[in-house]
Amino acid sequence: MAKTEAPSLVGKLETEVEIKASAGQFHHMFAGKPHHVSKASPGNIQSCDLHEGDWGTVGSIVFWNYVHDGEAKVAKERIEAVEPEKNLITFRVIEGDLMKEYKSFLITIQVTPKHGGPGSIVHWHLEYEKISDEVAHPETLLQFCVEVSQEIDEHLLSEEEEVKTTETLETEVEIKASAEKFHHMFAGKPHHVSKATPGNIQSCDLHEDGEAKVAKERIEAVDPEKNLITFRVIEGDLMKEYKSFVITIQVTPKHGGSGSVVHWHFEYEKINEEVAHPETLLQFAVEVSKEIDEHLLAEG
Repeated sequence: MAKTEAPSLVGKLETEVEIKASAGQFHHMFAGKPHHVSKASPGNIQSCDLHEGDWGTVGSIVFWNYVHDGEAKVAKERIEAVEPEKNLITFRVIEGDLMKEYKSFLITIQVTPKHGGPGSIVHWHLEYEKISDEVAHPETLLQFCVEVSQEIDEHLLSEEEEVKTTETLETEVEIKASAEKFHHMFAGKPHHVSKATPGNIQSCDLHEDGEAKVAKERIEAVDPEKNLITFRVIEGDLMKEYKSFVITIQVTPKHGGSGSVVHWHFEYEKINEEVAHPETLLQFAVEVSKEIDEHLLAEG
């Protein structure tokens, strides 16, 4: 009698998804910040928490909450492999809903740049062993992976567009004072700036375009070696026209001579296209710089 071979419980399923984002960006969503995947695909993935180790390192344990086939599910996974140069990451499921039907389950995600054009191809590879022949092959999970990929792609592209809407304006002002003294006016004693330029600044009230204005700012960065300070505007008149406004002032000693160069750098996002670029504010910054310079020189 011919022996009938038992159906194999070991299986592989794979699919490819074309995306517009770069291979590096997509890989980083799973390797560097899988806790952000839920932002990109909230209907499918609710959260990803780090249980052991560090994001994107072999041996680390992550815990996913997701919805698959209309049911809330969980998966605890160990990172088995990470190859940044190949944009590859492999997760082994070690606990959770999949373990009710599979003895083992490995998920590999590899992203390759598309030949001869922008965009990439996400290659999903599922390798598993079913606990019995009654268990279905995880085709619906593969479909889930396709949907998550598409939503991550949209998320990455919208993030890119947001970055593109941020614009910059900059100018340089030559002064006679030293770089340290000028930097100290903003970093150490900004309450003295109004003494130097009373027509423009009264305490923290700005007079720009002939109107009294206010700005509440948070200091984002201070680098005394570079004579650099960065302010982020968080409230006030500028916030009526800009979603974000960051002002960086860096002062560098002049090469081969006394004096310094003050570099003003504005990074901003307008609330709409009708809003003008802040060129008058840049002119205001030039005037303030010159008056502070005169004040510092008079102080000696």
